[in-house]
Formats: sequence, C-alpha cells, structure tokens
Amino acid sequence: MGKGTNGLPGSNRIAITVIGPDRVGIIAAVTAILADKGVNILDINQTIMQEFFVMVLVADMESSRVDLLKLKELLEKKGEELQVRIDAQHENVFNYMHRI
Repeated sequence: MGKGTNGLPGSNRIAITVIGPDRVGIIAAVTAILADKGVNILDINQTIMQEFFVMVLVADMESSRVDLLKLKELLEKKGEELQVRIDAQHENVFNYMHRI
C-alpha cells in the first residue's frame, strides 16, 4: 500500500468541512479551488441547519498539483473571504476524530 497525502499510509482521500453563515457561492468557491489544483471530488453533502451552511466533502488527492498543507492554506484563506470555516484533513485523521 502506498503513501497517502502528507506521507500517511493508505489512501489519498481527504475530508473537507465547511461551516458558517449561508451565502451564495460557497460550494462554487470551494469546488473551484479543488478543480484548479487537480483534486477529484468523490462525495459531497450539504445542508442548512437553521441559518448555518454545513458541508462535508470527500475528495481524492491522487492527481493533486499541491500537497495537503498547501490545499489547507488555500481553503482557509477562501473561508476567511467567505466568512465560513473551512478545514481539510486526511480521512484517517477525520475518521479518528469523529468515531463514536
């Protein structure tokens, strides 16, 4: 089994979460960054919880032109512009943090 993003063993899959006040263009802004950097979206789920926009996106970085650290920086900067919190992490970390 090869190394994933950031040298972690396993897949190249990441989980991206977006939380904040709902506004036009959030999905478009996030997915534009991913497309520009060669990150493939595998699954996406979004909802509005009361007035908050909540999105979880699973993506594959196999063909990415940036590493996870740089992608996180780009997404966090876009989140500041949109006034939402955007976080990206390797799927192993995400699964460990959200296990019951």
